[in-house]
Amino acid sequence: MIALVRGIVPGDELERAQQAATIAWLESGAPFCRTAKPATPPQHLVSYFALLDPAAGALLLVDHKKAGLWLPSGGHVEPGEHPAATVRRELWEELQLEADFLVSQPIFLTVTQTVGSTAGHTDVSLWYLLRGDRAQPLQFDPEEFHAVAWFALDALPLERSDPHMARFADKVRALL
Repeated sequence: MIALVRGIVPGDELERAQQAATIAWLESGAPFCRTAKPATPPQHLVSYFALLDPAAGALLLVDHKKAGLWLPSGGHVEPGEHPAATVRRELWEELQLEADFLVSQPIFLTVTQTVGSTAGHTDVSLWYLLRGDRAQPLQFDPEEFHAVAWFALDALPLERSDPHMARFADKVRALL
């Protein structure tokens, strides 16, 4: 896991600091997978994944019921599970899609205090980028999401999104 985190190229000083803190946390031997909902241990690893339609320069976000925010899809890394396997599992569970990684490794790392109905813990999130197609019909889990929608990179709903979304969009733009 440490090598995976080290492999992320920080885009700014905040990401560099969060990467260093995450490496120290992992090296400490503290548990990093959630073992009980919603927050045991109070800091745990998450795999986010954003579907990108490269031709349209658009990201798919989900209107997450518990968080009350537009977010990339994702989920908690289970004990013994590689974060990329979490992406595959959650993508199928949430959107009934197979993963097509644009980049095989996570491209972004964040450490965020959660909000919404499960507020009060810290998500250490590895952000993966997947290929998506705006023309493909989508099914989504109505228990988790109010809606799903494609947003142009310059028209993301930043006022009601993950606090790191603008920085993620900057990294995505740099890859296009």
